[in-house]
Amino acid sequence: QVQLVESGGGLVQAGGSLRLSCAVSGRMFSSYTMGWFRQAPGKEREFVAAITWSGVGTDYSDSVKGRFTISRDNAKNTVYLQMNSLKPEDTAVYYCAAKIPPLVRGPDQYRYWGQGTQVTVSS
Repeated sequence: QVQLVESGGGLVQAGGSLRLSCAVSGRMFSSYTMGWFRQAPGKEREFVAAITWSGVGTDYSDSVKGRFTISRDNAKNTVYLQMNSLKPEDTAVYYCAAKIPPLVRGPDQYRYWGQGTQVTVSS
């Protein structure tokens, strides 16, 4: 059984930063591709960023590229999302997810999901 638990969300002013963490249980963590997704009220869940099992390969949506950084620590079974220069349009519930390789953007292809953490950016 794989469980994912996100943390680090909160309320921040525009231009500020937050760092999300996702702790993953299970000994297969180092083999999983990990992704971050977000869902704003009334909108579909959208891809934010993903990272390969080794951490060498990453992918970002155009809306966050240059502002967000995904990373992972396989020794700690944790994946991170560093979010800088936050904008009000970044407000959403952020989810981490896991899948076997390869790295893809489609949320339907991710098997395991966390419960989400709320990020609110005030203007």
